[in-house]
Amino acid sequence: MICRRPLERHSVRFRRTAAALAALALSATACAGVSRPDTALDWTDCGDGFECAKLGVPLDHGKPDGERIQISVVRLPASGERIGSILVNPGGPGGSGVEYARSARSVLSEAVRARFDVVGFDPRGVGGSSPVRCLSSSELDAYIGLDGSPDSPAEVTALEEGSRRFADGCRAQSGKLLPHVGTADAARDMDLLRAALGDKGLTYLGKSYGTQLGAVYADLFPGRVRALVLDGAVDPSLSPLELNAAQAHGFEIALDAFLEDCFTAQDCPFPGGSVKSAREKIAGLLREADRRPLTNGTGDGRQVGEAWTTLGLVTPLYDHQSWPVLRQALGEALRGDGTTLLRMADLLVDRREGGTYSNQTEANMAVNCIDGHFPRTSTALAQAARDSAVDAPLFGPSVMWSSLPCTYWPVKGTPQQKIDAPGAAPIMVVGTERDPATPYEWSKALAKQLSSGVLVGFDGDGHTAYLTGSACVDRLVDDYLIKLAVPKDGTRCPKIG
Repeated sequence: MICRRPLERHSVRFRRTAAALAALALSATACAGVSRPDTALDWTDCGDGFECAKLGVPLDHGKPDGERIQISVVRLPASGERIGSILVNPGGPGGSGVEYARSARSVLSEAVRARFDVVGFDPRGVGGSSPVRCLSSSELDAYIGLDGSPDSPAEVTALEEGSRRFADGCRAQSGKLLPHVGTADAARDMDLLRAALGDKGLTYLGKSYGTQLGAVYADLFPGRVRALVLDGAVDPSLSPLELNAAQAHGFEIALDAFLEDCFTAQDCPFPGGSVKSAREKIAGLLREADRRPLTNGTGDGRQVGEAWTTLGLVTPLYDHQSWPVLRQALGEALRGDGTTLLRMADLLVDRREGGTYSNQTEANMAVNCIDGHFPRTSTALAQAARDSAVDAPLFGPSVMWSSLPCTYWPVKGTPQQKIDAPGAAPIMVVGTERDPATPYEWSKALAKQLSSGVLVGFDGDGHTAYLTGSACVDRLVDDYLIKLAVPKDGTRCPKIG
């Protein structure tokens, strides 16, 4: 999304956001069956009950006997009577499945962990699996800080130049890998991992972009599906710009939900206001940050301009438990202090202490650019940005312009084909009705496209539904994963409280 690319990620980091921010406040099908995994996974102890291994897979699945790359894998053995393995993916693209699985005790219920080995892997190009690299940390600071909703020729030129540097850096540092980091490649890796684990069928929990990975897997290998939970779904039938537009609108809806809740709190920075007037104040804040950056109390010298301010606003919209801190951050920002917003933005882009980054942003861009067709000129993207401002005036332009590096990408993208997974076992699609990053309409669309899709809706806020507070969702997911009990299509779980 706004991290200069569509961001549909779910990470355990956003399940920790409320606590972290509170602390801040206090202070190719034919080839699919040919590739073979390395004969066995050599597991070694890597602490806290986890075991780690590397899986060798072909760089190019069309050349199964050619160059190989290593996929990082981690597992937490089942604590009870084992059914098999459950693979997990947090989304992104660019999210670390190893990091996600390391938080298995908060990612999956105790009942599921008793019956399954929890297995996470970094998809190719991500984290510990032949990571895509493009820019230095200081260059990423500069790139992310570029005005993502340019309103002058100079700002457009700066964004164009920065996006070209991003694409050129990826070609220079990761050119050999770039053609092979698409979702279909990762899905084929996932099947090799399933085979290496000894599981006849895949059991899987994918969130956000992880739903696209799961759906592509099901389409490539429908006969190898045991149980897939796709939570916070991406609609694979939409073009990249259609996805951008829908996501931007989703964040507008989430912002309105936050504001309605804000008016009931004593510390709301918009006392006695209306959604309309509060939105006008937020729009004014973004305009002011564009003209004169907010104060940065972190001491790292970054300018808290419109881009960082927008990212800081977006981050807590992923998790309604973080809304109290967003109230505080906006109150500070309206007084000129952008420190808390900047720290929230750092969570979103995975900027770490000392100013270093994971490769999340680079991997996200690499996968998105190869998974779809993008406009070949900035003029076309500028028009899409103007169009998106009609339905999403605060977030639309930034979301659209975030795809600009794909205009200059060194590898031609491949548009997603129809996904229906004919013959697959029932696949459970879970959607949250006011999900900001993956709008509920996407979950409904994916469930309909999958030949065996079953939709479960949740009347809730925030990104994804499982283990976010709904006992109804949790029970349905657990029963499906463990007992293969398929819920009725269209089941709706009520609002919490």
